[in-house]
Amino acid sequence: MNKNSNNFVVKLILCFLLCIGINNLCNAQVLNIDRENETDTVFHKFKAFCTFSFSNEKQKKKLIDFINTNEADYFLKNNYIFIFLSQVDLAFNGPIVNENNGFFQLRFRDNDKRKVSPDIFTQYQWNGIQGMEYRALAGINARFKWLEKSKSDLYTSIGVFYENEKWNPFLGSFAYKTDSLYIVYRNMLRLNLTAKFALKLGKSIDYVGSTFLQFPLNNNFTNPRWVFDSNLYFVINKYLSFKIHFDYNLDNFRPLPIDTYYYSLTTGIQIKI
Repeated sequence: MNKNSNNFVVKLILCFLLCIGINNLCNAQVLNIDRENETDTVFHKFKAFCTFSFSNEKQKKKLIDFINTNEADYFLKNNYIFIFLSQVDLAFNGPIVNENNGFFQLRFRDNDKRKVSPDIFTQYQWNGIQGMEYRALAGINARFKWLEKSKSDLYTSIGVFYENEKWNPFLGSFAYKTDSLYIVYRNMLRLNLTAKFALKLGKSIDYVGSTFLQFPLNNNFTNPRWVFDSNLYFVINKYLSFKIHFDYNLDNFRPLPIDTYYYSLTTGIQIKI
């Protein structure tokens, strides 16, 4: 089988995966700005990316599932950037809300030019299935460049953030209802340790992964929240890519009696604007 035939088979498999894509919650924190496979070498002061997945199925009631992820990058003259990242995941079974999850994030950081630089961020998120009505946080990291090559890179950071949460077991989409639960408000500082790595696996394939360890700065310091987030991209052209996303989070310090471990796998189409 020649090279062109191999490429066609790969794209055909990806199309199939896209059609049967598993659509669950994914708090996607991996940024397109961190990829090693840049399809457009011309400098742009502003870049935007949009990934979406949608399904509409008629059963006893109409099942609708919609996932949308957006990223907008604004480049400054001094090699710093503003990054806006958002995701919304909605699922309906007729008038019943099965899922209502998402987040909005804004951050200011270096554009991979300095060995040590600040990383300032704020985020608002919600997760109806888990009973998290909202989580608002803001913080700052010191970001370190360990490796920056044409086909790979590695960055780590250490910092602190403050989070304010409301957990509400009476939300319509909450999946763990019992009679004994009550609303919980929680505020704390967390120590934040992160690592980000990227690999260019081929001319049109690249991978980006991030991991986060977030320690409560209180008596529960030994119960950190651990998150892993990754994207595998298959570039079709400078405007279109297929994306496979996988993430998981492990947290033994949850205020409601829900599972300690969650994961998700999604596929979708990404459009570069």
